Amino acid sequence: MNVKTLAFALILLAQGVFSLSINAQTEDESRGYLVKVGDKAPIFETMLHNGNFFKLSDQVGKVVMIQFTASWCGVCRKEMPFIESEIWQVLKNKDFVLVGIDRDEPFEKVKEFAQQTQITYPLGMDPGAEVFAKYAQKEAGVTRNVIIDRQGKIIYLTRLFNREEFDAMKKVIFAEVNKN
Repeated sequence: MNVKTLAFALILLAQGVFSLSINAQTEDESRGYLVKVGDKAPIFETMLHNGNFFKLSDQVGKVVMIQFTASWCGVCRKEMPFIESEIWQVLKNKDFVLVGIDRDEPFEKVKEFAQQTQITYPLGMDPGAEVFAKYAQKEAGVTRNVIIDRQGKIIYLTRLFNREEFDAMKKVIFAEVNKN
């Protein structure tokens, strides 16, 4: 392949990913989100399954991924190994923070869920789905991911587990982490 053909192919690929990203991001309200790309991420704090506390306001300067999840969610269980291996294990030693927010389940259940899924990223408690309700309609479902830039602005949203959307999300995360 010559250089012009390769450049053209890369442009088409980038346009396709951008188009997929834009299409996914314009449907936020129909996907149950209360927030949208460009919004400041609503702040919260939560106790983690390891007994520590997480405060979103302490994460300024880092790229943050919030995964809303629950033990009863089959799609969440399907997505979590990909988050663990393709995102967390690759980026955990960089300026990147990942926290799962377990929707409305007790501490022991969340600890058990983390063990069952064999994830190493932290899971936070969300009694009454109060954190979830800052981002999405309370009756809306999980799994969903919120990507936040270093300044606390939402830069990407997902709903359910779709490999193409997941890969587009990964590109956004990796590009943001590798800025500078």
